[in-house]
Amino acid sequence: MRMEDQKLYRIIAAYAPVLVWISGPDKLRIYFNKRWLDFTGRPYESELGNGWISGIHPDDVQRCLGIYAENFERRREFKMEFRLRRYDGEFRWVSETGVPFYETDGSFAGCVGSCFDITESTQDNARLIDAQEKERSRIARELHDDIGYSLSILGIEMLRAGKPVSGAPGQKHPEIRELYRKMQEIALRVSRLSRQLHSPTLEYFGLAKAIEAECREFSERYHIPVACSCSDIPAMLDPAIALSFLRVVQEAFHNAAKHSQATHIILSAIATAEGITLRFSDDGIGFDVEQSRLAAGLGLISMRERMRLIGGEFEIWSEPGKGTKIYCRALPAQSSETVSTS
Repeated sequence: MRMEDQKLYRIIAAYAPVLVWISGPDKLRIYFNKRWLDFTGRPYESELGNGWISGIHPDDVQRCLGIYAENFERRREFKMEFRLRRYDGEFRWVSETGVPFYETDGSFAGCVGSCFDITESTQDNARLIDAQEKERSRIARELHDDIGYSLSILGIEMLRAGKPVSGAPGQKHPEIRELYRKMQEIALRVSRLSRQLHSPTLEYFGLAKAIEAECREFSERYHIPVACSCSDIPAMLDPAIALSFLRVVQEAFHNAAKHSQATHIILSAIATAEGITLRFSDDGIGFDVEQSRLAAGLGLISMRERMRLIGGEFEIWSEPGKGTKIYCRALPAQSSETVSTS
């Protein structure tokens, strides 16, 4: 890179309204703009090299360095969110984007990145999702306790109405039996919807059993084989983490049933020291992920946002004719026991 180019880039970076950094080809960071230094309140020399890592929230360090290293080695643009300590000691959520740049001879020169504070939007989204979950629970209770109970009572009354009059040779009413059968189907759908909105299995038996139940129900309902395995998942997880993973599974199955035309699905969830990892893949018709992002599909946005709010990762890969793969990972909360199913 020519000296005049370096000078120009430094001037642009210095006055950019975002936090800017530059790294060399060895991954070590060699420049931070004034906005970054004002935000962290740390001296320039303290941030150089790997010094900037000390400002990341301890729970986010491993994930961030993994994303940074992997994409750096592949010379690939990346984006991630993490908590960065501000000058007053408060950790703020920031969104960081990094892109590779090259010398005039084509050799790799390092990466340049920028960050901006997304704490307020993250908090707003968290409140919105929390409100949605509370409303889901309320509706689930009404479906189960009110509508479900009323349908059960109505079914009993219909069966009684279909019996012959005592002492008369009459026949049972086939039309009432058919109505009773249809009402049972409605009651089943109501029960299924109630469980989708609020999972008793997740609440009382944990994430592994809840995922297994979702796989079994999807396979039985749509007659699509699902290879499901859960290994070493903590029985007691932070409720937000467990619910986020379950919602990703539910949304993945919903999309598969509605769009994929899949004939086989593989789902695995495993917990290690690096966190809980969920993988979902189908052999369906696939789709254009970039086009879906531009269309702002709420399903993909919801999955990605849920994982982001628990400090997790979310990736989706798909191409027309090549099926769909989903990957997400998050650090688990401490637990006392694990559950394995297969």
